Amino acid sequence: MPEVDINERVKYLEEWMARTDFWADKQKAQEVIRELRELKAQKEGVTALGRSGAIMTIFSGAGGDDAEDFSRMLLEMYFKFFKRRGLEWRVLHENQNDHGGYRNITLEISNPTLHPPLFKGRVGEGSGPYGILKNESGVHRLVRVSPFNAKKLRHTSFSMVEVIPRLPPAELREIPDEEIKVEFSKSGGPGGQNVNKRETAVRAVHLPTGLSTHVTSERSQEANRQKAVEILKTKLFLRRKAEHSQAESKLKISKTTDIEWGNQIRSYVLHPYKMVKDHRTGVETSDVKGVLEEGELDEFIEAEKNL
Repeated sequence: MPEVDINERVKYLEEWMARTDFWADKQKAQEVIRELRELKAQKEGVTALGRSGAIMTIFSGAGGDDAEDFSRMLLEMYFKFFKRRGLEWRVLHENQNDHGGYRNITLEISNPTLHPPLFKGRVGEGSGPYGILKNESGVHRLVRVSPFNAKKLRHTSFSMVEVIPRLPPAELREIPDEEIKVEFSKSGGPGGQNVNKRETAVRAVHLPTGLSTHVTSERSQEANRQKAVEILKTKLFLRRKAEHSQAESKLKISKTTDIEWGNQIRSYVLHPYKMVKDHRTGVETSDVKGVLEEGELDEFIEAEKNL
């Protein structure tokens, strides 16, 4: 049931309970009370999810240096947006190339305070990092003259953004040890430089589903393992949640194989004209610099709240 329908149904049931003849049919009255209790619990769950922290990963699609440079551009765009909106972040894992681009990078985003409100004086269900950023999940497309092509040809690049909530460990199910494969490697810099690095980087894979995560941010191998498994549990939680609720299908974890033409949620066009357009909401602007260099995403994110 969509969230707006829950609110309307709760209002309707509360008005019903206020009627003078509410207890005339005791069985019906008890059914109404039970339904109202269940709906309020469900609503509280949605609210908590929207106010939680977020884990954002940016994956580069096919296209080598161009796609990896586009991921860098998206990352810097989000950094500017986070800074403008008072959000804090830290890098959990990064895989950078020799040109400053990213094959992939994972961030943990938190909101140290919900005051002042982030959008138009409203502090509510979407005021946490996940509530704000969840609809940024999807394929982003860049069209420009490639800076990596000597012939200066127009090039189309794709990157995928994945946003999942930062859920408390108590809300996550345990995963049987035999279903998790944990791999350790050295934490390297750009170009795979691993000189004098300890094997602290951790990659955790859920074998039945193929879901995986990679963490290098913590100081010890064990801390990285715990963080990686925790994020893996969240991805598995969201997949199970999506499978049981068509209304929340947008929470499904995408695969990097979906980073291709036709699946993009937003296009950033730098040539032959300048435009940023969200293909879901129809919101567009010619101020490409403001979006990519200043993180001016408010108009897009406001429109996404109705998705």
